Amino acid sequence: MSRAPHEPTAKTRGLVEGYAACGTPEADIAVIIGIDPKTLRKYYRDELDTAHIRANAKVAQSLFSHATNPASGMKGVTAAIFWMKTRGRWKETTVVENTGKDGGAIETQQTVLIEFVEPGATNAGEPDAGGE
Repeated sequence: MSRAPHEPTAKTRGLVEGYAACGTPEADIAVIIGIDPKTLRKYYRDELDTAHIRANAKVAQSLFSHATNPASGMKGVTAAIFWMKTRGRWKETTVVENTGKDGGAIETQQTVLIEFVEPGATNAGEPDAGGE
């Protein structure tokens, strides 16, 4: 006996969007909803494709609100920054520029050491032991 076809409801659409927004894998969402992953993708494609975008936008708006309203305090700012770095693909970049004296070019010097060794010598490159 086969199961009845899945009928999406406003409740299941909300659940799928909520789970997808916070990064829950599709296979896990399917288990929670009680359907096959293929069925999940068939009926909830829009929610799966857009939930993370909406979540990132909401977190970014919250962070912007905190940054532009001094009365809002710092509550949640660290969490919002963490979210945007991990889920929103935000990143901090550090640029290191090495310069020489007074910001000029770095001066380099190469030294080539040529050592002449007498043919047949056994201690080439070693200090004279003085024992012979």
